[in-house]
Amino acid sequence: MKDNAYEKVTNEEDKEPEPLTSSSTAADDSSSSADRHEGEEEVAEQTQIEHITVDDAIERMGLGRFQLYVLTAAGLCFASDAMQVMLLSFLSEVLKVEWNLTDDETAFITSNLFVGAIFGTLILGPLADKKGRKPVFMLAAIIISFFGMAVAFVSDYWSLLAMLFIVGFGVGGLTVPFDILSEVLPAASRGKNLLVIEYFWTFGVLLVVAAAKFTLAKVPLDGDWRLFVALCSLPCFLSIVIGYFCVPESPRWLCTQHGRSQEALDIIRSAAKTNRLDADFLFPEGMELVPEEEEESDFVELFSPRWRWTTLKLWGAWGAFAFGYYGTIMVITEIFDVDKGDSKTADGQDTYHFDYGAIFLSSCAELIGTTFAISTVDTIGRIPLQAVSYALAGISVCVLCILADREAKRNTLLVFSFTSRIFEMCGSCVSWVSTAEILTTEVRTTGHSAANAVARIGSIIAPFLVEGDSSLTQKGLVMLAIHSVTVLCVSLLPETKGSHMGRVSGGEVEDEQNHDDEPEAEEIQSEDELILT
Repeated sequence: MKDNAYEKVTNEEDKEPEPLTSSSTAADDSSSSADRHEGEEEVAEQTQIEHITVDDAIERMGLGRFQLYVLTAAGLCFASDAMQVMLLSFLSEVLKVEWNLTDDETAFITSNLFVGAIFGTLILGPLADKKGRKPVFMLAAIIISFFGMAVAFVSDYWSLLAMLFIVGFGVGGLTVPFDILSEVLPAASRGKNLLVIEYFWTFGVLLVVAAAKFTLAKVPLDGDWRLFVALCSLPCFLSIVIGYFCVPESPRWLCTQHGRSQEALDIIRSAAKTNRLDADFLFPEGMELVPEEEEESDFVELFSPRWRWTTLKLWGAWGAFAFGYYGTIMVITEIFDVDKGDSKTADGQDTYHFDYGAIFLSSCAELIGTTFAISTVDTIGRIPLQAVSYALAGISVCVLCILADREAKRNTLLVFSFTSRIFEMCGSCVSWVSTAEILTTEVRTTGHSAANAVARIGSIIAPFLVEGDSSLTQKGLVMLAIHSVTVLCVSLLPETKGSHMGRVSGGEVEDEQNHDDEPEAEEIQSEDELILT
């Protein structure tokens, strides 16, 4: 009995499983096929969203705190550039008296900084296209900070020129932080937000006038200019700190470097989180940036058939507008130099005394110019706004010079100095935006820096006109002619309003607004929007 039971259990355990029926096999095969088909569809869907262009990624990244950090670091560099240039309009007049300099020696104080800037743009711009934006940004800021401070400790004319040349070399690299900012802004908000940086420029100019008021206004003058120079070197130190900790490498530049697209996507993910967006939803795991074609960029590329005429037009515009901008500042400083060398100290030497209120008020006009540009750049467009602004600036400064030569009333001169600064600022800041948008990633800092180098040539020539013995009327007519050249050159450039960065083909910007698959720039916005509206 027990044996029979054991045999029964053993037989049940050893029994082979019943073979599947043909119907169940077919059902399972069908289910497996369906699962495979579903899996293939999922893979296909994943493949469709797996790759994304850097333009689309920047749009998804949104606008907020991340861009604010970049704006602050780049803006402080802009303020430093403005301060180094503006302080020379005062310093040259001061040292002309204290060091008994000739007119040519005085003019070369300002021009020498721009000579250094030419070398800086020719070296640092291409270096940023080859080695990256951030290292060159940091290098330029460090040079301006430390050597700008060193100017305060020089004891003779030639040491001053040497220090100013090195400061100018650093100033030549300041197109790079501007380009970093331009490369992380969504297309629809790029024009307005790139113009916000110009407030930093005006802030720097106003700081210089205020610092001059409290350090240069008293007599005797010995030593006061050193404190003045030291104060004007401080903002760039803060830019170094913010830039080091808060500004990453440009994702657009990384996408042009072989094997660094993932690094670019990681930066964009981090930026989206900083902007308080769901980075995991916007950029899920498995998504990859489409690498952009890596191209060798140097100055020769700017004269390739693709870029030749655009380069020449940009150079003409930048050289002329820089002459006009700095020439206007120097003319206004000269007009409101109350004593103009006629007053003497107790020992018979020339002295100086500036009308700081008038200079400060005319500098405040740049705030209006920037605000006007921000409110109209995306409606009027880049090119018409530049052309009208430069035309009105030229007319205003010409009338100012003619009236000053005829000893018009101070209030009348203030009106035209105010007007000229408004339109100089409006036109020049839109030129910066337009240039960054016209050029593609692989040549952006090279081309932008080359244009800036030409601008420095215009800046070098300007002091010799303004500081020379020509009458104010003659200076005004020359300024009007220069502004006419600027208007002609900018009028020939392509419009970039509403387009992605660098979409220029055959001298015309490609139409980006008909791409239905691209997200609207304003669809993804964070709480900390930068647009000043």
